[in-house]
Amino acid sequence: MLPKLRIFPLGDKMKFEPTNESIKKHQVPNWFHEAKLGIFIHWGLYSVPAFAVTGTDIISNMSKYGLKYHFKNNPYAEWYLNTLKIEGSPTQKYHFKTYGKHFSYDNFVPMFNEAIKEWNPENMADLFKKIGASYVVLVTRHIDGFLMWHSKYPNPNKTNYMAKRDIVKELTEAVKKRGMKMGFYYCSAWDWTFNTKTIKDEPSFMNKYINPPEYTEYVTKHWFELIDKYEPDILWSDMGYPYGTNVNEIFAYFYNKFPDGIVNDRWNQYNPANKKFKINHSDYRTPEYEIYRFKKKFKWECTRGIGNSFGYNKFETEQDYLTSKELILILIDIVSKNGNLLLNIGPMADGSIPEVQRQRLLDLGEWININGEAIFGTHPYKKTRSKTLDGIEVRFTQRPGVIYAILLDIPKNNEITIKNFEISKHSIINLIGYDGDLYWKKNDDNLTIVLPENIKETIALALKVKI
Repeated sequence: MLPKLRIFPLGDKMKFEPTNESIKKHQVPNWFHEAKLGIFIHWGLYSVPAFAVTGTDIISNMSKYGLKYHFKNNPYAEWYLNTLKIEGSPTQKYHFKTYGKHFSYDNFVPMFNEAIKEWNPENMADLFKKIGASYVVLVTRHIDGFLMWHSKYPNPNKTNYMAKRDIVKELTEAVKKRGMKMGFYYCSAWDWTFNTKTIKDEPSFMNKYINPPEYTEYVTKHWFELIDKYEPDILWSDMGYPYGTNVNEIFAYFYNKFPDGIVNDRWNQYNPANKKFKINHSDYRTPEYEIYRFKKKFKWECTRGIGNSFGYNKFETEQDYLTSKELILILIDIVSKNGNLLLNIGPMADGSIPEVQRQRLLDLGEWININGEAIFGTHPYKKTRSKTLDGIEVRFTQRPGVIYAILLDIPKNNEITIKNFEISKHSIINLIGYDGDLYWKKNDDNLTIVLPENIKETIALALKVKI
C-alpha cells in the first residue's frame, strides 16, 4: 500500500492537480533560466574505496565497446558495488587485493561514519558560493541504497544503513543561508538492496526495473519526506520511477508547496508488460557528459564530473580531469545554447574536496568573478556562435540592451574581426574587466574591434556591446 498522499494541503494556494494536463502548465522559473552554474555532489559509501578504472569515460565505453564491456570496466566510482560483483572486473581485483574476498561492501559503513566526523558543511558551502554557483544538488541516496539523511523510513533490508550525521540537513542549511538554491538527487528506479542481481549487460540492466511493491512505497515515502523535511528547490530523480505510480502526485504536491520548484527529466516509468517507457513530465532535460551541438528552445542542463567519474576516484590523475580552460569554455558554450552546467564534485570520504577538483573550481570562480555578467542572468542571443577572421571561436549571450560576444581564445594582436556580427551604429563596446570604450567599425557584415593593449593573461575575453 502506498503512503497516504497529501496533494491539497495549502488551501487557496493550491494550483496544480495530479494530472498531466495540470502539471504540464508549470513553467520553468526565471531563477533557473538565469542560474547557469550548479554544483552536483556524489558522496557516499563508495567514497571510501574510491576506485574505478581510469583512462576511459562513459561515452567511449558504450559507443566503442558496448554495455557488457562498460559494466565490467565502469569509470563511475559510485557504481563500485555492482562492478565489484562482476567476475574478473578491475574493481573486484582491487577490492580483493585491498580488503580481502570476505570484506563486504557494508563494512564501509562504519568507516564512512567515522570519516564524516571531520566534515565541515560551512566550508563546503563557502567554496560553492565563492566560485559563483547558483544552486547545489546533493545525492541523498544512490543505487547502493545508503541514506544520507536521518529518515523515518530506514532501509528494511539493512540495519543502520544511513549516515550518522544528517548530511542532507546540514548542507541544505549551509547552502540556503548563503542564498543558493538546494536540490536533491535520489535514484528512484533502482536500489541494489532490494533487487540484488548484478548488472552485466542490457538484459540484466532492464531487469533492474522489476521491483517488489514495497520498494515503490519506500521510494514514494522518501520523496515526500525529503520535500516536507528539507524544502528543496529541485527534485532530481535518476534512472526513472517504479512502474504503477502516478508521479504527478509528487509533482503536484511539490509545485503547490514550492511554485518555483523544478523537476528533472528522469522520472520515466518502464512497463515490464510491454517493455516500453512511459514518458513523464519534466521542466528541463539532463544530458550526461554531452553538450547539444545547437541552441535549444527548451531548458537543459549538462551534468558531468570534472573527471570521468562522479564519485571520488582516487586513481584519477591530471590527465583524467578537465583543464581549467576546458571547464571555462564548456560553461560558456553551454550557456550560449540555453543550458546550465551542473558540475559534479566527488568529495573524499571525510567530505574534503580533492585538491585537483578544488583548484579547478577556484580557477573557474576567478574567471567568473570578472566575466560573470556575460554568463549569469543572460539569455541566448539569436545566434549562438561565430568566428573571428583568424579562427577564434565566439559565443553569444544577451540581456536587455546588451549583447555579449565571448572569445574562446586570446587574439595574437589587438585588432579582431568577428564574422557575420552586425550591430547598430550607435552601439558602445567595452571589454569586461577594462575601463573605456573600444574603437570599432563595420566591414560589410563583419565587425572589427580594437582591443586594449597588454591584456592580462586569461582564458576567454567577454566583449560587452551596449545597443
